[in-house]
Amino acid sequence: MTAGKAPTSDTQHGLVLVIGASTGLGLSYLPLTIMEKNKLLEKHAAALGFNATLQVKHYPTAAPMYDDLLSGKIGFAGGGVTQLLTSWDKTHADPILEVKGIATLNAMPLYLVTSNTKVKTVADFTSKDKIAVVAVRTSIEAVMLSMAAEKAFGSGQTNKLDPLTVAMGHPEAMKDLLNGESNIDAHIASSPYMYEELAKPGIHKVLDSYEVLGGPHTHNLVWTTTKFHDTNPKLVEAFVAALQEALDLIKSDPARAAAIDLKTGNDKSLSAAQIEEIIRKPENHWTEIPLRIRDFATFMYRTGLISTMPLDSHELFFNDVKNLPGN
Repeated sequence: MTAGKAPTSDTQHGLVLVIGASTGLGLSYLPLTIMEKNKLLEKHAAALGFNATLQVKHYPTAAPMYDDLLSGKIGFAGGGVTQLLTSWDKTHADPILEVKGIATLNAMPLYLVTSNTKVKTVADFTSKDKIAVVAVRTSIEAVMLSMAAEKAFGSGQTNKLDPLTVAMGHPEAMKDLLNGESNIDAHIASSPYMYEELAKPGIHKVLDSYEVLGGPHTHNLVWTTTKFHDTNPKLVEAFVAALQEALDLIKSDPARAAAIDLKTGNDKSLSAAQIEEIIRKPENHWTEIPLRIRDFATFMYRTGLISTMPLDSHELFFNDVKNLPGN
C-alpha cells in the first residue's frame, strides 16, 4: 500500500496515518487489517471531530521502518516485542524521539517446526540443519531460539544455534520448508504459517515460545515516537479506540473477522473456516494487555542485545496503556 503523506498534527484536515508492519500482514496483524478494512480509525477520528485515514505499509525488514518512524514518514510502527525493545533502547535517552509502545495486538506463540525426523529437541540440531528466522539475532524468533538454546545447552550458550539461522520472511520460509528444494529444514513460524506447515506430512513441532517463556507472551504491538505521540493526542486516542474495537470484534465474532481477513488475500491458502479455527485457538489471545515483555527485556539486557534495562514493562509504554495490568 502506498505511504501517502506523512502525518504531522491531528488538527490537519484529511490526515493520512501510515503504520508500518515489518514482517507482512499475517494473522498476528489481524487487528490492524480489521482497522483498515472497516475504516475504524476514520470512525473514531470523526467522533473526535477530525478526519483521518489509516494505511498499512509493509516493510520487508525492520531497519527501514525504524528509519521512517524517526523521520516522521510513518506515524506508528508495528512488529514483534523485541523490535520495540531494540527501538526503545536506541532512543530512550532522547526526549523527543524516544520510542514507546501504544498498545499490544495479541499474545500468540511462535512454533519451531522441522522436517528433520531426527530432531526432537533443539539439542538435536546439527551443522547440517538450517533454521529460518525473520531476522538474525534481534527478531522475536531469533531471541526465542537463543532463550531455548540457553535452556538446552546451559549458561553462555545463547548463541549456540546462531550459525544455523537464515534470515527469511515467513511466506518464503514456509515455501522452502515444504517444497524440500532448499537447505531450509526448520522454521520458527508465526500464525498462520506454523499451522499450515504442521498440516503437511513430515513436518513436526519441536517447541513453542510459550514453553520457552513459561506462558503466554505478547507477540506483536504498535509503537511510536514521543514527538508524534505528544503532537497528535487526539489521533492516538482515536487509534487506541479503533484498535480496541477491532480486538472486540475478533473476540466476539471470529467468523466475521475471518471473512475480513480472507477478503484481503493475506492468507490465500486458507479457507474462512480454517482462519476462524486459528482465531479461536485458546493459545491465541486477542488482547491489549502486555504479557512477559519484561522477560524478553531481562534476557536481551543480560545477553547484550539491549544496553539499558527498563525499570518495568510500563516504562516501555505511553500513558495510554500504563493503567492496564500486565508485565
